[in-house]
Amino acid sequence: MTSDRSTPSRSSSPLGRKRDPALDAHILNATLDTLADTGAAALTMDLVATRAGTGKATIYRRWASKPELMRDAVAHFRQVQIDLNDLPDTGNLRDDLLALFKPQSAEETERRLRLVTGLASLLAHDADFAQDIDAAVVQPWAQAHLTLMQRAAQRGEISASADLSSLSHVVAAMAAYRSLIQRQPFTLGFLEALVDGVLLPALRGSPNFHRSSS
Repeated sequence: MTSDRSTPSRSSSPLGRKRDPALDAHILNATLDTLADTGAAALTMDLVATRAGTGKATIYRRWASKPELMRDAVAHFRQVQIDLNDLPDTGNLRDDLLALFKPQSAEETERRLRLVTGLASLLAHDADFAQDIDAAVVQPWAQAHLTLMQRAAQRGEISASADLSSLSHVVAAMAAYRSLIQRQPFTLGFLEALVDGVLLPALRGSPNFHRSSS
């Protein structure tokens, strides 16, 4: 993505006052939690301040408006999704894809469902958030899968003619659909079915395709 929206904007701090990155992150996490609870329309700076345990003035020194705060919160969500510099490299695409899955507790799963729903509510509040949400929810995982698929192609594990750009979005798109539409958690079992039943057959293309390595 080339848009500036993927990078958190930073309002100018008063002269002589240093920004505290840890406090910034704390406020952004509080914004996301509030968004998950209330949706975009009902979110207020007061609610975020209460959740963060800080003064509203502290928030306004950093973000001049609610849309600015929400945009940075969405960008923050993107940053904590996945580390693209530390992807699995097992030598096998299926194992790499499954290794990306992070088991979550029931509480964590519920929070993520509510959070993704809250992010989606931004679209009804402001359609301009569509690009930001795509960059935060879908693109990090799509980029991770594209990297793993490119490695597999170099190993001769999948067809050289496979449409990696499109197929790299399959898991992320299905995860979003499962969360937003079906209101179901994205489980390891569901991921395995998707990888084995959809992704690998599509990536290998022709039924006559044979991997060059066992």
